Amino acid sequence: MFKKIIIYFFCFYSLNLFAQAPNNWFNLDPTQDKVDGVSTEKAYKSLLKGKKSTTVVVAVIDSGVDYDHEDLKDVMWKNPKEIPGNKIDDDNNGYVDDVYGWNYIGGKDGRVINKETSEKTRLYAKYENYFKNKDTLKLSGKDKKDFAFYSKIKKEIDEERASVKAQFDELSFTKTFLTNSLDAVLKSLNGKLATKENIEAIKDEGDMNLNIGKQYLTKVIESGENIEHLDSFKIAVNQSIEEELSNLNEKLNNEMNPNSTVRKDIVGDDPNNSYERNYGNNNTKDLNGHGTHVAGIIAASRNNSIGVSGVADNVRIMTVRCVPDGDERDKDVANSIIYAVDNGASVINMSFGKGYSWDKEAVDKAVKYAQDNDVLLVHAAGNSNENNDESNNFPNDRKEKRGWFSAKNFKNWIEVGAISWQGGEDLVAPFSNYGKGQVDLFSPGMDITSSVPNNKYASFDGTSMASPVVAGVAALIRSYYPELTAVQVKDIILKSINKKSQLVKKPGDGKLVSLSDISVTGGTINAYEAIKLASVTKGKRKAPIKAYVSPSNNNMKKV
Repeated sequence: MFKKIIIYFFCFYSLNLFAQAPNNWFNLDPTQDKVDGVSTEKAYKSLLKGKKSTTVVVAVIDSGVDYDHEDLKDVMWKNPKEIPGNKIDDDNNGYVDDVYGWNYIGGKDGRVINKETSEKTRLYAKYENYFKNKDTLKLSGKDKKDFAFYSKIKKEIDEERASVKAQFDELSFTKTFLTNSLDAVLKSLNGKLATKENIEAIKDEGDMNLNIGKQYLTKVIESGENIEHLDSFKIAVNQSIEEELSNLNEKLNNEMNPNSTVRKDIVGDDPNNSYERNYGNNNTKDLNGHGTHVAGIIAASRNNSIGVSGVADNVRIMTVRCVPDGDERDKDVANSIIYAVDNGASVINMSFGKGYSWDKEAVDKAVKYAQDNDVLLVHAAGNSNENNDESNNFPNDRKEKRGWFSAKNFKNWIEVGAISWQGGEDLVAPFSNYGKGQVDLFSPGMDITSSVPNNKYASFDGTSMASPVVAGVAALIRSYYPELTAVQVKDIILKSINKKSQLVKKPGDGKLVSLSDISVTGGTINAYEAIKLASVTKGKRKAPIKAYVSPSNNNMKKV
């Protein structure tokens, strides 16, 4: 509603009505269905029918998951060694009642962080406190380097705060001006319905508010909105603007507030100690919908005749919550990866990212731990239409350089950009990050319909949606070919891509480029070809993945 209101008010033109994305398009086939899906359905019908599979665990490190959702409740991981609700750490893993997973942004009293600061703000606060009593003209060595970094982020934060404040002031003015315009039309209608005919019949007689109100409402009606009861529409308009004003205010007072105490007040841990482990709580239930949407893409039940169909048919979703509204902390990301590995995950999806990192080394150690334990990590490339070869997007697979030696990338990591269903020059999503050296491949990430809390469904855009498609394909391979290692699965996925020869619009400037110019593989993921390649690849695991057995249902249905 808010975006429509602002577009109508400032631009006075109706929204372009684009064709609707085909249902379940991300699972469809480019040849059979004429849409750039990943050929999941084709793989099930022609390659996997009748084959046995092993139940594997996929960890969703995110905002939580609605584990009671009708399309997810049957595919949720449940800790087989934990007795729910007894307030005892039955499996002695350091986490009490971690039935569905763990929450690293919660406190002992059950509360959860909703609004968090950005990483840049936290770094600013750290260095501001460090340098406030130092003579910055006499710095040397590391201090000099750190002060230059501090000066850079201080400038960025000052500019960003000024921009948000300007948006707030402009929107406040807009609210007043728009309210006056709607009031003028309401008064002139004198109880009549706000139809196009009645509005056009109003004589504005030089009244600016009335003239603006007439033009605005005419365009709203032409877009297909029913605003006959204008008083109700006015209330909705004001509510939408108030919500956005609240968001901007929250950004100023929370995300960009260097004096925020929310972490201390709720979690109560030492945020500077990246190796502290046992904090948080077991409240893993999603509220904002992001993690639930991601989980549905990976594994929404394929055989229940409701909702949507996930990519993988025999997995269990483990919930590890560490992503608030704001930037996740490196400490929580590292602990989330370690928790997932220790509790049996074979694939980890990470649909989050940020431009700065507090403690990359701690995250790198966790990624190395996952690599050493044969766990594959799949990560969203980001939604800033930036080149990840040139811009930071954390976490990533680039190891910190040590001394004179260049560091090699981790081998158990796949970085994913997003594509749309429309294909052609518009194949790559306009928001997607890219990178010839850093983004491995592209995957469906626009108009993706999946589960959201309270048994509902919604369509989202983002590399956050593209990443779980790849995670789902990885889980599919590991389920049917459990003798393959994480590194082998990555290699199979990258070698079996759908190579694209046509030029596409590069996100950001729209310049026509080939996919090989903006990604490692130059292609999009293809589950069908990946399964074919997996079927002829000799596994290198010393022992196949151990099947997960649900504590409540030992006889899981196979597709």
